[in-house]
Amino acid sequence: MITDIYKLALTFSWSLIVSLFATPSIIYLAHKKKLLDEPNARTVHYSSTPRLGGLAIFAGFMSSLTIFGDFSDTTLGVQQVLAGCIVIFFIGLKDDIVPVSAFKKFFVQVLAVGIVMFVGDIRITNFHGFLGVNELEPGLSYGLTFIVITGLTNAINLIDGLDGLAGSIGLIIIITFGYYFYFFNSSYAYICVALAGGLVGFLKYNFKKALIFMGDTGSLVTGFIISVCSIQFVETLPIINAPVIVLGALFVPALDTLRVFIIRILNGTSPFSPDKNHLHHKLIDLGLSQLSALMVLIFLNLLIICGVIMLKNKMSLTQIIFVLLSFALIISLVLDFLPKKATNE
Repeated sequence: MITDIYKLALTFSWSLIVSLFATPSIIYLAHKKKLLDEPNARTVHYSSTPRLGGLAIFAGFMSSLTIFGDFSDTTLGVQQVLAGCIVIFFIGLKDDIVPVSAFKKFFVQVLAVGIVMFVGDIRITNFHGFLGVNELEPGLSYGLTFIVITGLTNAINLIDGLDGLAGSIGLIIIITFGYYFYFFNSSYAYICVALAGGLVGFLKYNFKKALIFMGDTGSLVTGFIISVCSIQFVETLPIINAPVIVLGALFVPALDTLRVFIIRILNGTSPFSPDKNHLHHKLIDLGLSQLSALMVLIFLNLLIICGVIMLKNKMSLTQIIFVLLSFALIISLVLDFLPKKATNE
């Protein structure tokens, strides 16, 4: 166990150092080659900013994991997860340099999901008693797994609209998972700390008045890793009501994605059409600064995680999910009906 701590610390440190020192070079190169994200009506930044931060995150993550990671248990599909990450990385990188159609991005995501689902056999097989359902039929198992991985991959991408938000929320989620994986599943503990190191190194340059954004390269890879870890958390860890810890960790990105999709559908527009209905947009509309909005969402996610950990041994899975859904509805209604104020920006 002590040896594992040292190796995990090395994994984190290597990823952090690579990301930390690679990012300034990427910023310089992006400005030199004019690979910049220009401000528009939906963004909250006011100057041209590089969006290739995912390069540094991926470099730190992949290099540290291949040097220090645990690949001994081939049944856990770690190699297939890395293969899927590489596929996702390249489509994200291309989209950050030259815009890619939604169909092409979705097609590549299907390939990545296929790798982990069919080759790595990573999938949701049990509902753990939610609504009285336990073992899932193979067809439902594969279908639900596909929806979860693609949904969570894009959920992290969708919340990447505020300096430090996607990186901070992703870091909170992956640290939560990594803590439990450390005790029960060392292979995925290495995945978590490798990603955490990459995110921490990147975040130094991504908070308010960000010098660089993670772009699709970073958000899609981060979302893909989080989605796979979510499934493995539920499937491999012997923890009571394990799904509620996952749902608590994913509360902010899941709420934001479901909320904007529902609003867009009710408004008669495509659920994938961009708008200003995200949680961070609503908080800024209420008069909060970008930094304050970020802190509110970070606090909310931490609060929910602590709440579900406290409740997981006291309530059933169905009851806790009902509480989470009720809380999500209340938050959404409050944000929509509170009067707008002048922003501090």
